[in-house]
Amino acid sequence: MASVERAWLSVWAKSGHDGSSEVVGWLPLQQHLDDAAGVAARLVREWVPPLVLNRIGQDLSGTAGVEPLVVWLAAVHDVLKCSPAFACQVDALCVHMEHEGLGIDPRTVHDPGRSVVHHALAGHLVVREWLADELGFDFRHGADQVASVIGSHHGVPPERERLVQADGLRYLLGTGLWNDVREHILDRATERVGGRAVLASYKQVRFSKPTLALLTAIVIVADWIASNDTLFPLRPLPAEPEPADDRETERRLTEAMSALNLPPRWQPARFSGDADDMLARRFGRSHARPVQVAAVHAARNQAEPGLIIIEAPMGAGKTEAALLAAEVLAYRSGAAGVFLALPTQATTDAMFSRVRTWLDRLDGRLSLGLAHGKAHLNETYAGMVRTGHFESVGDPCADEGVVAHWWLSGRKKSGLASFVVGTIDQVLFAGLKSRHVMLRHLALAGKVVVIDEVHAYDVYMSQYLHRVLHWLGAYEVPVVLLSATLPHHRRTELLHAYDNGRGIATPMSSSATGYPVLSVSGGTPPVVIPMPDTRTDVRIDRLGDELDTLVSYLREHLAGGGCAAVVRNTVARVQETAERLIAEFGEDSVTIAHSRFLACDRVRIDRGLVSRFGPPTPGSARPRTHIVVASQVIEQSLDVDFDLMVTDLAPADLVLQRLGRLHRHDRERPAEVSSPRCGLVGVGDWSAAPVRGVPGSRRVYGDQLLLRAAALFHERPSISIPHDIPAIVQSAYGADALGPTTWQPAIAEATAAAEKERRERVEAAQVFLLGEATTPGSLVDWLHAGVGDVHEDSPKGTAQVRDGAESLEVLVVRQDSDGGLLTVDWIPGGGKQIPVDSMVPHNLAKVIAACSLRLPLALSHGGVIDAVIAELEQRRFPGFELSPLLKGQLVLPLDADRRARLHGYDLYYDLRRGLIHERC
Repeated sequence: MASVERAWLSVWAKSGHDGSSEVVGWLPLQQHLDDAAGVAARLVREWVPPLVLNRIGQDLSGTAGVEPLVVWLAAVHDVLKCSPAFACQVDALCVHMEHEGLGIDPRTVHDPGRSVVHHALAGHLVVREWLADELGFDFRHGADQVASVIGSHHGVPPERERLVQADGLRYLLGTGLWNDVREHILDRATERVGGRAVLASYKQVRFSKPTLALLTAIVIVADWIASNDTLFPLRPLPAEPEPADDRETERRLTEAMSALNLPPRWQPARFSGDADDMLARRFGRSHARPVQVAAVHAARNQAEPGLIIIEAPMGAGKTEAALLAAEVLAYRSGAAGVFLALPTQATTDAMFSRVRTWLDRLDGRLSLGLAHGKAHLNETYAGMVRTGHFESVGDPCADEGVVAHWWLSGRKKSGLASFVVGTIDQVLFAGLKSRHVMLRHLALAGKVVVIDEVHAYDVYMSQYLHRVLHWLGAYEVPVVLLSATLPHHRRTELLHAYDNGRGIATPMSSSATGYPVLSVSGGTPPVVIPMPDTRTDVRIDRLGDELDTLVSYLREHLAGGGCAAVVRNTVARVQETAERLIAEFGEDSVTIAHSRFLACDRVRIDRGLVSRFGPPTPGSARPRTHIVVASQVIEQSLDVDFDLMVTDLAPADLVLQRLGRLHRHDRERPAEVSSPRCGLVGVGDWSAAPVRGVPGSRRVYGDQLLLRAAALFHERPSISIPHDIPAIVQSAYGADALGPTTWQPAIAEATAAAEKERRERVEAAQVFLLGEATTPGSLVDWLHAGVGDVHEDSPKGTAQVRDGAESLEVLVVRQDSDGGLLTVDWIPGGGKQIPVDSMVPHNLAKVIAACSLRLPLALSHGGVIDAVIAELEQRRFPGFELSPLLKGQLVLPLDADRRARLHGYDLYYDLRRGLIHERC
């Protein structure tokens, strides 16, 4: 055997070790690269959606060139593991390589330059040089673009400055035989795809950033699968190098992919019937509503599948319309799945079961993911795991059906399932300069993306949403946006963002178009949909904010029974109100719902609300008389229905959302509440000029939107749902003056302050915002000055795309009398001892992770958050840091009375009222 080939077979790719120098397994680099190339080929043929292949193929003048390029990139992605800088890490393997002529200077392992010449970044240098010198690629364009995929395969593209630094440390890459072996790797990969002529055919290509991002993501997936040592077992260290055996490599690949049992890409069916036929087959209903008919028609008749915005009232069937449209758009575009995003974990969990039912009526074996940090608390998803739908290695499920696949799980891979229901953060992170953002792009680029409640995202979050829509336009991904209360200017901004990514100019018009309405990208005129025949006329009672007034109002209207919701804008007002109502009506007649309960307790509360106040079903147990006191969690999160409502003054569109929970379903109601009515509270004085919200509401929403809402509602006797929605929403967010003349100075001052804050938040969002898809060049510096590796379910992660809107989250445990830790004792699986110095067992870690709790704003705002985190970090426990589920999380131990002290506040966790905080 030639010396180069012997040396090539001797370079190690991966080892497993127990923290000592003892090697327990390894692979020749040759084997790992062959494994990765084989996986890449299988992914392109069987798993990568046609929509993704077509998008890459646009740069390559056809999809035929996609597989050879992806396979070549996978076959060389780790080429710079063949270097002293990388190979010096394990002594036993160094000795073996040196025996084959690959000498390593013992000083290399301590050279500070090793951190600069990371094998991915150094691979960029070597591959770029080889493509230019050997194949004639343009050094600064084509070669740099292709090489940037190699440089980015660990999730962080190279930065130009670091490439220059690495170029000055070439001595760490090795010369002579080291270089010869790298040439051998590159030549071998090139022969694998048909020779130099095939690879040279790409040298005139000018790759777009979307294509480079997708290529990188596919290579990452192939690398991760090939690096799984359960699928591709490691070897013991051989005495002699073993030559390549193509048959053995193919057997190894076949066995690994069979054990992986990755669900194939979904192949959507072509519907030949009308919307009624589709609705019957998918949802078992006989007559499609107007919004569903319009959505299917738009999906079928768009010149090219693009963006559809559906604006229709609450309860008009928007979700079913979106899913029906998604099937049509998927068939037309080559998408192989659907990503459905919602504002909160509660809305996401509620939607998951509906999507699961829809998927049961689709053909094929489909992978389904639930993408948020508390997915394991969802009963439907957990049931899929327990009943075996969640696949494990070597235990493939049936050929048909919906599966939660073992490999398509976790925070970076769950979005790669064919069908995903997740929080909006999962979408917004595709616009954030963060590690492995290209995987988030692959998760979206092959699907139809549906975003619900699109009006719910503030100016900061909207910057990320607009940038993601821009990228989705560049990927030619079909998108469906849903809203009941969308201002005209927001619709135009969304259309413009998407069309901009496709290179289409959209007029920035905010003129009225009617309601309900369906708008599409590409400049096509919007379609006004017939208004539903049914209407709910809600009488508006303006009440004083005193609790005595609230009690009297509830006693009067619930005298004959009925279920009421009291919606407050702050948790403090929820708790204060609930305490009084419990005293008046009794503990069993009041339910409290807000964001300051343990996550597992919130799930239990939400389930209870839906079971008692949800749609009428056989066996549902609606109380004769009951009051739910809730924060904004009730606005969009749950399909619940009340006979009577009292709500704090809020921005007009949110008041309308709350009214959508009033007389929502057809049912018999007590005579006193047979007609819907709402008490509007939360203002200092309804006769003031102007009418102002109470201080807590003003802190949450600002003065401008509350003043405009007060101007719209301060004399209005009733609101008709849905007929009054468009006029109220457009007036609330329009530029026309509202309210009496005496209010105008206050409104003008509030408007100026809101505009200043808007500009500041837009500017703040730009710091980590991903660049535009249309920017030319390679991936070098693509994520320059990014946020690094963030967890979407961590405080730092959500803060990046929500501007700190989510409060600081901690994990709650109990401290025993000996100073040890216990899981909280009021939940299933609670009261168990927690090891603090050794790794927490996985099942116990799941229980602890379910006990997350959001701290109050007093302990989460910008002025104190760093100090609070520093105080909590003094309570780090080694056992938590060893657990993947718990690592990096903040922990709050409670004493036996469920109390703690934190940063000058006494905290008390009340099982009925949630977390209560008071200054010491």
